[in-house]
Amino acid sequence: MSEQRQNKLIGWALFLGGFFALLFTEKSVGFTRDESVYFAAAESHARWFTLLVKEPARAFTDAAIVQAFDYNHEHPALLKNLFGLSYLLFHEGLGWLRPAAAFRLPAFAFAALILPLIFALAKDRLGRPAAIFAAISFLLVPRQFFNAHLSCFDVPVAAMWLLVVYCFWKAQEAPRYWLYTGLAFGAAIATKHNAFFLPFVLIPFSLVWGWFASKEKPAARSSFLQILGGFIAAAAGYGLLVLLWGPEGFQQKFLLMSPQIVLFVAAVVFGGWKLRQLHREDDATFRAVAPLVAMAALGPVIFYLHWPYLWHHPVDRTAWYLAFHATHNHYAWFYLGELLREPPFPLAYVLVKTAMTVPTALFVPMVIGFIAMLIRAARGQATRWDFLVAAHAVASIAIISSPSVPHFGGVKHWFPSMPFLAMFAGAAVMASAQGLEEWTRTKTKALPSNAAFIGISVLLFASPLIATARYGEYGTSHYSELAGGLPGAASAGMQRQFWANNVTGVLEWINKNAQPGERVYLHECHAGQIHDYQRNGMLRTDLRFVGGPFDADIVAYQYHQEFREQEFNTWQALNTTRPATGLYLDETPQVIVYRRSR
Repeated sequence: MSEQRQNKLIGWALFLGGFFALLFTEKSVGFTRDESVYFAAAESHARWFTLLVKEPARAFTDAAIVQAFDYNHEHPALLKNLFGLSYLLFHEGLGWLRPAAAFRLPAFAFAALILPLIFALAKDRLGRPAAIFAAISFLLVPRQFFNAHLSCFDVPVAAMWLLVVYCFWKAQEAPRYWLYTGLAFGAAIATKHNAFFLPFVLIPFSLVWGWFASKEKPAARSSFLQILGGFIAAAAGYGLLVLLWGPEGFQQKFLLMSPQIVLFVAAVVFGGWKLRQLHREDDATFRAVAPLVAMAALGPVIFYLHWPYLWHHPVDRTAWYLAFHATHNHYAWFYLGELLREPPFPLAYVLVKTAMTVPTALFVPMVIGFIAMLIRAARGQATRWDFLVAAHAVASIAIISSPSVPHFGGVKHWFPSMPFLAMFAGAAVMASAQGLEEWTRTKTKALPSNAAFIGISVLLFASPLIATARYGEYGTSHYSELAGGLPGAASAGMQRQFWANNVTGVLEWINKNAQPGERVYLHECHAGQIHDYQRNGMLRTDLRFVGGPFDADIVAYQYHQEFREQEFNTWQALNTTRPATGLYLDETPQVIVYRRSR
């Protein structure tokens, strides 16, 4: 069997292993506050696709589009379209899956895609064993495994970020990948707004590689500089229009026939023309800059076409979308005994949170592998691959670390960094194994090839595997050995859990013990979550759900430092301080259930 075929089989094995691991563990994972919103949005999108088939003329009207896509229009449509279509096919059409599993199926595919992509990007530099270690390790981080189940955007955008980088890297040696980079970038920004930062991380590599590739090649250097100058001129033109008209005037005058569109078309046409010329002059320089031209040309087009909500009012609605995320509200968050409510936030937050949530057996190799890369760089021994992977390992962490950026959601906002850190972990494990084999060779009989690597990998995977199995459905509660586990993190004043999905730990008790029609308050769960629990057969439909403890007979209080008064209110409302039951992980309260004293 050829090496290429072996690599393909390994990639498929990783994908299918990840996909079915998520599918077979999906049922126990509760619905987060965000996810129930995306379920509803996806179902609304699905109705539009049904209308598109039955009444296409009506479906293309702005009224029909707004009716279907206005809900949750703060996020692009790609994932919600896929969630909705999956629901139509696998639940309503074929009846194979319950509603939640049908919605989640595309999320499993995006998450599983990360594994073969890690392998494909790392195998040539690190070797197959280390690349496989890196790929598997991604899903052995309990918080990542948990998030990979959800019909949300955080793991999918990490997959798309990785796909863009993979295509960009492959474009340096393989044909057509420069075009695939542009297509992948369009899909990435259609997934979540994080991906808009990707060009800023890739541009320096494209410029440096293009500059050195065109050295002593006057024609190629000239075309390279002209392409660069063309896009700089277009950016300067946009800046000048903003200065002349102001931000509001720039937005109002951004029409189909306007200077803004002319600048975009001119930059794309000029870039494409010079790119074709550069392809004839020097292939290496072409490969360096072609992916960025493709991203600039195809990204905005794909972003517009994929989202019907933009079709009739593209500028105003895109401006609203960008402004929403630029001015995102801040949520209260408990961190080392301090309740964070507004910036400036601690600069070390992201690094501390990562160290306290990634299993130590994986976090330490990540750190060692990254430090080893820095040492190679200082000695002038680092490769292009090292710098590219390091830049993307740092990028989203650096962005979120800014003290002015909202700090909430645990670790999900820097997931795009984690596949690249996993590669450094794989490199560190391989270096350790090689060192151990060399040491045994000088002392006793040498170990068989890869025996040391397999042994070290098994030892390092044991603890994360156990943690993932124990915390899989309660992923937002997991803390690493460095934090002292969940009890140590709670004692240190860290957020114990969030997103309201841990309520699944007490639903069975409520279903068994609540009287018919009894009033129940599920703290932090909104109506959408309750509806989803009921239609997925996880919560009785005869119960009456109320909006506060004073109207309830049963209260499921979700432990949050910022909501401690809710527990005091519950004691007063129900005339008891004694829990009826609760969810306790490692003896740490997560969800506490109180019942009215009779």
